[in-house]
Amino acid sequence: MSITIQNIHKAFGNFRALRDVNLEIESGELVALLGPSGCGKTTLLRIIAGLETPDAGQILFHGEDATDRHVREREVGFVFQHYALFRHMTVFENIAFGLRVRPKATRPSHAEIGERVHRLLQLVQLDWLADRYPTQLSGGQRQRIALARALAVEPKVLLLDEPFGALDAKVRKDLRRWLRRLHDELHVTSVFVTHDQEEALEVADRVVVLNAGQVEQIGSPADVYDHPATPFVYEFLGDVNLFHGRVHDGHANIGDAQVLLPEGAARQDAAIFYVRPHEIDILRENPNGGSIAAKVFDVRPLGATVWVELERRDGQGIVEVEMVRDRYTDMKLQPGEPVYLQPRRIRVFGESCRA
Repeated sequence: MSITIQNIHKAFGNFRALRDVNLEIESGELVALLGPSGCGKTTLLRIIAGLETPDAGQILFHGEDATDRHVREREVGFVFQHYALFRHMTVFENIAFGLRVRPKATRPSHAEIGERVHRLLQLVQLDWLADRYPTQLSGGQRQRIALARALAVEPKVLLLDEPFGALDAKVRKDLRRWLRRLHDELHVTSVFVTHDQEEALEVADRVVVLNAGQVEQIGSPADVYDHPATPFVYEFLGDVNLFHGRVHDGHANIGDAQVLLPEGAARQDAAIFYVRPHEIDILRENPNGGSIAAKVFDVRPLGATVWVELERRDGQGIVEVEMVRDRYTDMKLQPGEPVYLQPRRIRVFGESCRA
């Protein structure tokens, strides 16, 4: 089922949670609503579900206005961060609950309910836990059961609110890969809320970045990461170094260094240059005079990569560089050593662009 979100506004007292939000979600798509706490992502999810009513705007399901449709009539499955399983019911009964409480006219038979529950347990790879109770399960298992329960009623839309937020990092990583595979098998239109950039980029077909109740950017994971539309998106999606300077004749003038910019960056005004830590090379020589002079301040090995903190020699702050371990081993960098920094990729925003 496709979802159209048109001109949605929502306020709670003086707090404006959503401001003129517009979004098209295609049938069978997996979309992530990504942003910091308080940006409006959960409010938007609840409006799609029918748990909140917008102050203005419309929600359309497959082209039909569903703004005033009751939550029971929307054919939506909801998965919360904290599982919301019934503690006094077995895993089997938790999944079957939504089917058993249907009106008699639409309620499946006892045999059909049993067959559907066992099929879902196999789908989430937990068929051996049917007789257990939620307190006997791990956090990851409970969240998979919560997802199976949401799928039992065969929803047209699946909504997930920080579904893995209460789990530790290893379980979270395993579950989001599993969710992506499950979605590829079922193709249920799905919207999930997260503040975890890595989660959104790994799982979603498209990412909607929200900030202060407004949409900053919509695009594929590659689009929003490689081509951020605003400084906020650039800074929110991963680590970034900021350099203040000017643009002149196709170069970024940063202190005494002149770094060649991509075509199209020919303004001659004050600008902020954004460079991700893995997009900077550390050099011992300054072959063309266009690199940024620095000295090694601190070195932190982190598994397969090494983070190097460097202090600019013009006193304009710290720069972080991420290196692969083999490159670091070859260079044998030492704290206090003078070096030069050469950005491989720079994104330019005018000084006025950054709030």
